Amino acid sequence: MTNVSEAYADREPVTRRVHDRPWVADLETDEHAADRPLTVAEAVDAVEQTGRGEHVDLVTHERHGDPASYLYEPVRSVDRPVDIAREGRCSCGGYVTRVTVGPGN
Repeated sequence: MTNVSEAYADREPVTRRVHDRPWVADLETDEHAADRPLTVAEAVDAVEQTGRGEHVDLVTHERHGDPASYLYEPVRSVDRPVDIAREGRCSCGGYVTRVTVGPGN
């Protein structure tokens, strides 16, 4: 599995700071399409960078299929309370998953 430091070795990361308002993590790049572990690592990082009480929309590439099959479990494993909602598919064919971070931690 790709870890976050490896994922960012040759490019700018999806997240660089804590987001104190709703935001979107674009996980549909060519790099993400070719590397599901990168997608998962950056999705987890995005959730960790989302402020309490806020949400992040994780937009994943269609190549990986339904994110419930590979993304929800790692996202739930973060050390924060999260609520995961399937928002459907975007116009480009990818999938949108909304993760709301609870008020704890």
